[in-house]
Amino acid sequence: MKTLVWAEHDNAALKDATLATVTAAGKLGEVHLLVAGHDCDSVAQAAAKIAGVATVHVADDAAYEHPLPESVAPLVVELMASHDAFVVPATTTGRNLAPRVAALLDVMQISDILSVEDERTFTRPIYAGNAIATVTTSDAKLVITVRGTAFDKAAAEGGSATIEPVSAAAQGQDKASFVSSEIAASERPELTSAKIIVSGGRALQNGENFHSIIEPLADKLGAAVGASRAAVDAGYVPNDYQVGQTGKIVAPELYIAIGISGAIQHLAGMKDSKTIVAINKDEDAPIFQVADIGLVGDLFNIVPELTEKLA
Repeated sequence: MKTLVWAEHDNAALKDATLATVTAAGKLGEVHLLVAGHDCDSVAQAAAKIAGVATVHVADDAAYEHPLPESVAPLVVELMASHDAFVVPATTTGRNLAPRVAALLDVMQISDILSVEDERTFTRPIYAGNAIATVTTSDAKLVITVRGTAFDKAAAEGGSATIEPVSAAAQGQDKASFVSSEIAASERPELTSAKIIVSGGRALQNGENFHSIIEPLADKLGAAVGASRAAVDAGYVPNDYQVGQTGKIVAPELYIAIGISGAIQHLAGMKDSKTIVAINKDEDAPIFQVADIGLVGDLFNIVPELTEKLA
C-alpha cells in the first residue's frame, strides 16, 4: 500500500505534526510526502531526511504559497491515482483539507485515528474520548486524519527519500483566495509540541490574574501556556490558548492544570499527557480523577509560592 502524507509547513520549515503522521502512515505501507508551497526547497530537503519516507512529491508554485484546501485538494486527487491512502495530521489545516479530498474521491473519511490495527482497520475516539471505536472501511481509497499525540514522532534525520517535482495546474482559485493572516507570535513553545504546559481556568477570575499567576510559572519552567474553554470564553486569553476537544489536543510530558475543574471537553484534549498536576480548591473537581498529582488549595496562594521556590 502506498500512502501519501500531507506535509504541513510554512514554506520554511516542517511542522512537528508531520512527523507523527509519518509514523502512522508507515504502519500502512510505503510512505510518500506531498510538499505543496512556494519557494519551499528547504522544506522538501528536510522532508527527504525524515526516516521512513521513500519519496517526496514537491509542488512548488506561487498558487500554493498559501495552500488553500480548495487549491490543494484537486492536486491531491490527481496524485491519489497512484496512491492508496491520503493521511494528514488532525490539525486545523489537515481537518480543512481532508474532507474536500474525501468528497472528490467519493469515499468516507476516517477521522482522528489513535492506532492502525491493519490496512483497513483503525481505532478512533468517540464521546469526547470516553469510548474508543474500532472502524473498518471497504473504500478503495483511504482518507485519514491522525491524532498526533497518539503516535511517536518519526526521526527528522536519517532518511534519504527521492525528491520528485509535481507539475499540476492549481485549481480552486475562483472559489477561495488568500486575503491575509494574523499569526500570534510568542517566545514560548508552541502548545501542540511543548514538553511542559501550564494551563489556567475560569477560577483565575480575570485576565490580569491569569497573566500574573500563570505566566511567571510558565516562564520559570520554560513551558507553553494553555487555557480551558471557560477561561477563553470569559476573555482572559485569546482562543489560540484553548486546550480541549474544541481547541488543541496536547500530550506534553508535564501538564499543570490550575483552577481547571476538568470538563469532559477539556479532558479530551489533555488526558494523554505523561504527568498531570492539578491545583484546585474543590477536592471533588473531575480534574483530580485523571491527575497523577493533585493539590487541594487556593491557587492564589499556592501558585505564587510554587513559582518563588523554583530555581
